[in-house]
Amino acid sequence: MADIDPAEEIKELAGTLRSIQDVLDLEAMRKQIAELGEQVAAPDLWDDPEQAQKITSKLSHLQGELNRVDGLVRRLDDLTVLYELAAEEADEDTRAEADKELVSLRSDIGALEVRTLLSGEYDAREALVTINSQAGGVDAADWAEMLLRMYLRWAERKGYPTEVYDTSYAEEAGIKSATFTIKTPYAYGTLRGEHGTHRLVRISPFDNQGRRQTSFAGVDVVPVVEQTDHIDINEDELRIDVYRSSGPGGQGVNTTDSAVRITHLPTGIVVSCQNERSQLQNRATAMNVLQAKLLERKRQEEAEKMSELRGATTTSWGTQIRNYVLHPYQIVKDLRTGTEAGNPTAVLDGDLDEFIESEIRWMRRQESEPA
Repeated sequence: MADIDPAEEIKELAGTLRSIQDVLDLEAMRKQIAELGEQVAAPDLWDDPEQAQKITSKLSHLQGELNRVDGLVRRLDDLTVLYELAAEEADEDTRAEADKELVSLRSDIGALEVRTLLSGEYDAREALVTINSQAGGVDAADWAEMLLRMYLRWAERKGYPTEVYDTSYAEEAGIKSATFTIKTPYAYGTLRGEHGTHRLVRISPFDNQGRRQTSFAGVDVVPVVEQTDHIDINEDELRIDVYRSSGPGGQGVNTTDSAVRITHLPTGIVVSCQNERSQLQNRATAMNVLQAKLLERKRQEEAEKMSELRGATTTSWGTQIRNYVLHPYQIVKDLRTGTEAGNPTAVLDGDLDEFIESEIRWMRRQESEPA
């Protein structure tokens, strides 16, 4: 910090913060908060629980965003005063405290700046995430379950509501697949860069000889569908199977055939839901999941057509994107952004922000590059 003039950096951060405020349009945000507050106060709000949850979630998100910006403005003002106080009293402890706060503010304003990059067509949507075990046998199934926990812990740290729609348990350990939703605005825009194959290298806990094992799991992230989306699904092109819900190791958790599996025959997309007691509810949820996956498929096809018309080469993010190495050394590294972390335990416990922020910036650069 000795080579950096704090006053100049504070001025630069203030400029960045003003740009963020302009992009977020705080006046429009306050107006929307007031409108949503009126809807929340309506006595019949919870007559439609699903719609009520969306309204309250959106209100909470907007209030959080506004408080976040206002808090950063106050902290920046207070920091100027803190530096002045340190200079007047020649107090090294106060100066050290101010330097520490400057580093923290730089990080927090940078994180908020990333939020302004989420301007894609579906970025403001909630996210539907599916995790599948891939190559690696029982280790891959265990790895898929570790990833499921990682994302649920990330959402929990943020205070984002989640709902697991379906979990298919593997025979020995772990899961074959799981589908869940993160119910907060901009969850899709935030997490879409996580789409792809995640690779784990470790000493296998399932190998009697303690050998190193490499295993893979795929993460699929799509936006949750809304009423304005138009996806035609022909009932004749669906195969619908019902079965009994089960828990780990095949243990029955339901005595009726309430779980639903839907196969979309033209595309081969298979979705399942078993979290509800009612077969009808599970079918409705599974149809929503199918619509979301078909919507994403349609979006990708349209993007590929546009790229062909422009003569661009399409780049798929659905390949190996990140390595998690637990042996012989410990590191997590993103193959696209180069972001690294030397504490895999923290990452697997949901500490993903650094990776997510860097991949959002990376994707924005990829999308803005001329064809």
